[in-house]
Amino acid sequence: MFTATLLTSPKAPSLAASMVENLRNAWGGGEAHWLALGEAAEFEMASMPGNQWDVWADLQKLGVDLVVQPTEGRRKKMLLADMDSTMIEQECIDELAEEAGVGAHVKDITAKAMNGELDFDGALKERVALLKGLPESIISKVLAERISLMPGAKALLATMKANGAYAALVSGGFTAFTAKVAGELGFDENRANTLHIEDGALAGTVAMPILGREAKVQALEEITARLSLTVQDVLAVGDGANDLGMLTIAGSGVALHAKPSVAAECNIRINHGDLTALLFVQGYAKSEFIAV
Repeated sequence: MFTATLLTSPKAPSLAASMVENLRNAWGGGEAHWLALGEAAEFEMASMPGNQWDVWADLQKLGVDLVVQPTEGRRKKMLLADMDSTMIEQECIDELAEEAGVGAHVKDITAKAMNGELDFDGALKERVALLKGLPESIISKVLAERISLMPGAKALLATMKANGAYAALVSGGFTAFTAKVAGELGFDENRANTLHIEDGALAGTVAMPILGREAKVQALEEITARLSLTVQDVLAVGDGANDLGMLTIAGSGVALHAKPSVAAECNIRINHGDLTALLFVQGYAKSEFIAV
């Protein structure tokens, strides 16, 4: 059996019952079940529809995300998440660069790296070098003044953990940020790159080896082995090219507000919903969300 989930932005719930019923009838689905009125609904069907992506494209124009996946095993036992532009709304290195007066230049490099146009390791080294000389205290300042959690982040973590899932934050960013975000949201562990500090200032270099695409895959494999889980037990979420390895290996790989080249490689693409969409696609009703 397969499950089709339709969802929209929780800020402006606009999912019409007629839309759900029309698609259910067209695909020969079973009775529709509302996970959140006006926001998310699902129905089961016997086979994967051949026109899934044509329908997906049409619904995108209406502000609706569509996910079709096997029904069995969709509720996952582990969350593996990227941080920048995924669990938080910003790119940490871009915010540091704003403080250094090189924001526009660094932001351009970040965008190209996340879209797979530049080598991730080289792009990270280039951007970190531009931060040389910033006082170490700037990290705390950026965390306090410039970083905000992605909508739905707290509900996602609290709900999955309350249902026994393990949560790991793996970032191509920096440990000074992942430690704070992981602690605030309740991740069980976090991995990221380490900025070198010399005499109370950023040295313009980063510890080796750099945590990039392969390191995220390694984290997926190491953690699942340690917990006696399989990759099918994992829900991975990210937005950049360096996330593609883990997104394509995990049982459910979610491209969240992702770069086009990244979304094209993933079967679960969330462009309109927030992080609670990851609960809806696992079959959680809004009434089951753990409020934090």
